Amino acid sequence: MDNTDVEQVTLALLDAANDKDPAVQEQVRKSVLTLGKQQPDRVLAMCQDYLLKHPKLVVIHRVVILQTIELIVSTRIEDVSASRIKSIISLASDEMTRSKEVLPDWQQAASDILVAVGNKYINDIMEEILSKFQPGVLPHFFVVQTLANLSDSNVYGMVPFLNAILGTMLPMLGIAKQDNMKWVFSSALCHFSDSILEYLANLDKAPDPTVRKDTFCSEIYAAYDILFNTWIQSREPKLRLTVAEAVGSMCHLMPSDKLEEQIPKIIPTIMSLYKKNNEHYVISKSLCQVIDASVNMGSRVLETQLDGLLFVLHQQVCAPVDYSDPPTVKNHNEILRCFSLLVNSFPDRLVMFVLQKLENSNERSRMGSLAVLRHLINSSTATMESKKLLILASIRQPMADHSNKVKKRVVQVISAMAHHGYLELEGGELLVRFIVQNCALPDTFQRSQRPTDPEEVTNEALRTMCDNTLHLLTTTVGRLADVLWPKLLYYLTPSQYSNATSPLCKSLIVLGSKKKTGQEPSFNIDFKQEVNLPSPQTLMIRLLVNAAFPFNSRGHGAPSLSLLQVLSINIHPNAETLWEKEIPPLLAMLEESTAESLDKKQWDEKMLKLLSETLAVIENEKWVCSLAAEATKYLSTYNNAQEEKSFLYRCIGVTLQHCFNKEFVKKQLQEILLAARHNDAVEREGVAMGIGLCANSHLEGTLAKLEEFGKSDAFKKSQSIFNLLKDRNEVEVEKVKSTLILCYGQVALNAPPETILNRIDQDILRSISKHFNTKVLGIKVETKDLTMKLSLIQSVGLIAKAIGVCVKKQGYVFSRKQELISVMLDFIKSEQTDSLRTPVRHLVMSTCANLLTLEPALTENESFDLLKVCVNSVFSLPPETHTPEKIKEEDFLDPKQRQALYKDTLAALQELLKSVLARDPTPDGLQNVFKHIETWLNSGRDHERERAIIVTSHILAYFLDNLNVKNMVSFHNVGALLGRLSPRCSDPLPAIRAAAIDCIYSLLYIQLRYEGFSLDYKDDAVEGLLPFKDELENPDHSVLYKTCSDLTKVMSKRLPQQQLTTLVFMLFEGLVDSQTNCCRASSVILNTLLKNRGGGLQDLVPEMLEVLHVCLQSITDEQVKVAVGQTVLILASQHLQTVINTLINQPLPYDSWTSEIWMSLGADPIVATQIIEMVMEKLVVMAPYVDKKEMMTRGGTTKVATSPPLAMTCGLKELLLNGNCQEPTVSLFPRLFSCLTVRLGASVGVSAPKDNTTKNPSIHVAGVAADALRILLARVQLDEVSKRLEEDKAWDAIKEPSTHITGVTLLAKAMAKHAGPRLPAIIECMCPFLNNIYECQRITVTAFFSELLNHHVVTELMLIDVLLNNMMERVSDPCCTVRMLAVRGLGNIATGSPEKVNKYAKELLAAMSSGMEEKDDPGKLIAHEAMSGLSKVLQHLDEKNIHLLVVYIFMKIKPFLESENDDIRYASILLMGNLSKFGSGEPVFKDQIHNVLVSLLLHLVDPNPQVVKASKFAMRVCAPVVGSEQITAMFQNHLHDDKSLHYGEFINDLTKYLIQDFPGMLNFYHISVIQFFKSNWPEVRAAAAMFIGFLLGNLHQEHFSQLNMATVTNGLVMLLQDSDPVVRVKAAEAMGQFH
Repeated sequence: MDNTDVEQVTLALLDAANDKDPAVQEQVRKSVLTLGKQQPDRVLAMCQDYLLKHPKLVVIHRVVILQTIELIVSTRIEDVSASRIKSIISLASDEMTRSKEVLPDWQQAASDILVAVGNKYINDIMEEILSKFQPGVLPHFFVVQTLANLSDSNVYGMVPFLNAILGTMLPMLGIAKQDNMKWVFSSALCHFSDSILEYLANLDKAPDPTVRKDTFCSEIYAAYDILFNTWIQSREPKLRLTVAEAVGSMCHLMPSDKLEEQIPKIIPTIMSLYKKNNEHYVISKSLCQVIDASVNMGSRVLETQLDGLLFVLHQQVCAPVDYSDPPTVKNHNEILRCFSLLVNSFPDRLVMFVLQKLENSNERSRMGSLAVLRHLINSSTATMESKKLLILASIRQPMADHSNKVKKRVVQVISAMAHHGYLELEGGELLVRFIVQNCALPDTFQRSQRPTDPEEVTNEALRTMCDNTLHLLTTTVGRLADVLWPKLLYYLTPSQYSNATSPLCKSLIVLGSKKKTGQEPSFNIDFKQEVNLPSPQTLMIRLLVNAAFPFNSRGHGAPSLSLLQVLSINIHPNAETLWEKEIPPLLAMLEESTAESLDKKQWDEKMLKLLSETLAVIENEKWVCSLAAEATKYLSTYNNAQEEKSFLYRCIGVTLQHCFNKEFVKKQLQEILLAARHNDAVEREGVAMGIGLCANSHLEGTLAKLEEFGKSDAFKKSQSIFNLLKDRNEVEVEKVKSTLILCYGQVALNAPPETILNRIDQDILRSISKHFNTKVLGIKVETKDLTMKLSLIQSVGLIAKAIGVCVKKQGYVFSRKQELISVMLDFIKSEQTDSLRTPVRHLVMSTCANLLTLEPALTENESFDLLKVCVNSVFSLPPETHTPEKIKEEDFLDPKQRQALYKDTLAALQELLKSVLARDPTPDGLQNVFKHIETWLNSGRDHERERAIIVTSHILAYFLDNLNVKNMVSFHNVGALLGRLSPRCSDPLPAIRAAAIDCIYSLLYIQLRYEGFSLDYKDDAVEGLLPFKDELENPDHSVLYKTCSDLTKVMSKRLPQQQLTTLVFMLFEGLVDSQTNCCRASSVILNTLLKNRGGGLQDLVPEMLEVLHVCLQSITDEQVKVAVGQTVLILASQHLQTVINTLINQPLPYDSWTSEIWMSLGADPIVATQIIEMVMEKLVVMAPYVDKKEMMTRGGTTKVATSPPLAMTCGLKELLLNGNCQEPTVSLFPRLFSCLTVRLGASVGVSAPKDNTTKNPSIHVAGVAADALRILLARVQLDEVSKRLEEDKAWDAIKEPSTHITGVTLLAKAMAKHAGPRLPAIIECMCPFLNNIYECQRITVTAFFSELLNHHVVTELMLIDVLLNNMMERVSDPCCTVRMLAVRGLGNIATGSPEKVNKYAKELLAAMSSGMEEKDDPGKLIAHEAMSGLSKVLQHLDEKNIHLLVVYIFMKIKPFLESENDDIRYASILLMGNLSKFGSGEPVFKDQIHNVLVSLLLHLVDPNPQVVKASKFAMRVCAPVVGSEQITAMFQNHLHDDKSLHYGEFINDLTKYLIQDFPGMLNFYHISVIQFFKSNWPEVRAAAAMFIGFLLGNLHQEHFSQLNMATVTNGLVMLLQDSDPVVRVKAAEAMGQFH
């Protein structure tokens, strides 16, 4: 390769080195580096020349080139000639120092080159640098910086030069005036000092082991003198810090005497920097180095600085530490290191200083002091040993601090102290208490804002830390076991530690279990000796109450139970066996529960049972009494936890059951009643439950104590001692009475059943009555105090629960009629509606019935209100068997009383209604009563319907019995009443069915009476109703509906014509009854009526259909919907034309209910056949759409569907849904299928009409036709066709303009595969549409026929000639789409009937060839189909039929290879592959393959995966024609569809074979590739660059003459400026091959 090409490429890369894309920039650097590695001298020379020729290059570009030079030098320094090294050094030195100003990026890059070279050529570097580091002349900033960096990177090479450098540098320090120069000198001195110290520390590896510290002492001290005495006072903070850093490093190299002399100056000066600078880490590091150097040499002067030093260090250690900011953490650690260094020299003073600082209450001061103390305890163990007691005493003050931040540091210190033996000493227990106190912290409540302080410590965080610390002390510090056990038990009982219970219990479990397992004597606790510990009884009761609320206090239940089990012997020896058995199952239950899932009532019972069983096994009266006494005293600790306190009362009650000392029991009860806080509802209930439990064993004593307490001073308002206290007022006394009333209830509940019955009246109720100050046995009790009223209700409820007896009934006395009726109604209104506990209702109604007979009569409104309140109050009651849930107090009545009360109440209502009816015994009077009942007849609740129908039955019988027809009036509401009542004959309840028959029986006789029949007249038909009652006992649905049908026939006979309409419309309402059975009965009655008498209702048909339409919207039962369909059919059979006209005029789109009506018409095959034939005739002749102009602004036209065909299609779709219409659809299938398919074609892209009758214009016109077609296929049982279409999502495709052809194709495919025998008739029906004026219909039919040709079935059915002729005709159709489909169809013959290909070869090839040359082909779609079809045809064509045309067709294909249309590219490449097998013996064809080989190779990375696949196929097929065995093998082995291709490796290998086998064509290949540098696709441009790159990389020197390198170079240079970064990357990569 010519050097000029390499140079041009390198130059282009250097030009592109500043590309805006980082990936390109990186690849350019890699390529230059690659070239540089191959030819380091030449590339370095070019880089040098580039920089020299472009002195005004932007800095960032210059920097990239300098960085590239540095990379080449770093990696290939061994291969760079000495002369080039020297010129590089010279260049870098010049670049670094050319500008007197400091330009960091540029000069740093140049400096980096010198440092890189300096790792090998230190002497040459030093020669160059020292030439610019002359005595008396201030050097360039980066000269000094370079020296500093060299001393870091090459310690052993630089240190020998340092003495001389320092000698030259020292005078320069005096003339440096600029801060930046002072900074760089200071930085260099710091680096030099660190290098010297590293050199001295590793003398065994050093080239000159004779170097000593003394060598540099004087120069370092001289430099220190200037830095420290002059520069450190600078105003520039950065300089001050660097000087301080340098001083820190230089201290170790200064002469000891000089350092000793300077310490009093150095330390204060460095410390003073803290105030002047924000970055403290460097200062602290320097200070630490000074202290380290001073301590190491045993400085005496250091002690004089100690006070100031400690003061400043303490200030620093108190600074906030932000762990997200590393410098603050580093600074903190350096300060702690300072303390560590000082404590070894001055232990007493330092410890005393820290402890004194602990006394300061300032938060930050304490936090810092505690941090130091913790650090010293951990790091200086030996030194601190003698200070332990002093530290223990001093830590108390910060322990009292309220700050969580301080507490956190205290906990950390305590943890350190524990690990170093402090806690065993006297006073250690206070530290344990501190940890426990903070384990008990409550949650932080104010969380509205997130804490901005990074050191913020929430209660939760501190508490968790203390939990963990307590656990660690328990488990990891073995010697603390005897400190913690059993002393931790003390903290379990005081309420202030309740939140620490969980961690305490866990630690005690660990300690106790370990001691118990190891049989250590200390496990057994002597509670008499351990005076500070709670007694076993208190411990047990505390842990038991904890366990009762297992998820409180951070889940203390399970740990409390586990600890109880561990402590069993220490609580009482007898408890161990029981607890070993009972506690583990309880723990397992808790393990599986959550606070929400645990049944609290059941859990409480388990806890009380455990207590009771424990007391039973202990069998120690004294111990048990002691437990009761201590538990009573312990009550006050739960004043802030009412639920827990309530449970403790119950525990005391259970304990007292096991005490046999009656005086002791009374005393405890007295204490409980006196100490209780009666104002609290929860506590009142707790006291009552406790005393009630006690009564189980001490009924007499408990009642006596309650009696005695009720007479005590607590109730003497005037003379009572409570009067001395203002808050003990009357209200308080009422609360105490409430407690006592509750107590009596609980006593009744818990006392032994055999002893309580005699005490209810005499003691309990009498006492309750006395405390309530009124009669307890009355129905309604007035009291001012709500608490007392609630207590009374609750207490009576408990008594009722205990003995099953209720208060006796009381009546009421009435006087003035209207006033009393109003009062009565108020009583009823105040009654609870969800239960019947009192006779109030029936007594009120009986009284009202009696009052009604008096004058004056009630007004209409008064009568209405009376009936409404009474009927609703009775009917809304729950059923007799219903017991209110959750409210124990309401179960007042035993079943017999309840039944009697219900019976009386319902009877009273009937009597009341009869009284009202007696005042107005007319149809109107009957209607006034019935209107209050009729809504209940349709109730969803069985008991409500039953009451309503029974009441109706009674009042109708009463009305009939008392009927006296004096005038000729009509029974005008008989139709309405029958309509309401007749559906009830099929009610789910037998009693309702029977009562409904009675009602109809009465109604029909009432009608007969109004018609003039005598009182004793018996009608056979009506009498025939009574036997139906027996039939209706049978719950079988068919029997019920037959009975309803028979019943209707009776009603039909006896019903006047004028009442028929009312009955029919009332039955329509019955279709939506609350009971499905009744809905069905309504439909049966309705259809039976219409069959018998519907002929005369023609005028009402539209209205009836409208009502049915509305009803359908509420009907949910399928059977009723079917029956409504029957109704429509009955009407249609009688009034067909009217029904159809009504339905066609329904608004579009049809709602679901109109659709159901349409569907019902399909049930009759005759009707269905008539409708289908009519629709098909209309659809063929009617215009499917009209073209309407769009808005003026847009222009153009829109296809809008015509309404009649659309409505018919919608109706036809619904009708086909009816399974009974199979017969007509099968017989009419070919016509109907063709008609709907063509209708679908004419509907695609058509909008719905927007007129007044259309509610929703968004109806999908094509979707309706598609649905109809889909339903038709299902109806004629072409299931496989339907299944295939669903799987292929054909229905979605077929109704959208963009995918319609695809959808039709899928339809034809499915029909061909699964419905072949039906095709001849369908094709015959469809052929006429090919000449239709509507283009859309021609497209649909052509697409259908085109796909049929894809299947062999058309040959089998001898249809191919017909279809082929049709397709040949359509090839010249005026519509481009039709022509395209026709060409496709001809191509499909090769797939469907390959054996016919050679027969029709001439016609097929002519059509395909003309298709490829089609001029009126906007998207080249016809050409695409022609190529695709030809590909298929070629697979079955004999060579003789194509031989002469191969090259001709090949030439036609080439223009399409680079088409922008993916499908066309794919088809052309595929066709090329298929043509290849016909040209294998032709030299001309081989040339053609080589002509397109590059194109195929580059399309292997085409953005379209199908094109890639086609390229792989074409190349596999072409492989044998190429003429290279290796390339053939490559193509056939690597280019598989299912294998991914590593394109880079493939092209790399291929270029090797191309060079080897076709050296003569290299010129042609590379020219072809270069043409693709201008491809539209960036992927292809990038691949072309790769191709060229690998070609160059693999080319031998002798072949380069065949390549036009100038063109290649220019092309790649152009690509390096491409808009796509990927292309630029590949171009740069290719350029890397120019070597």
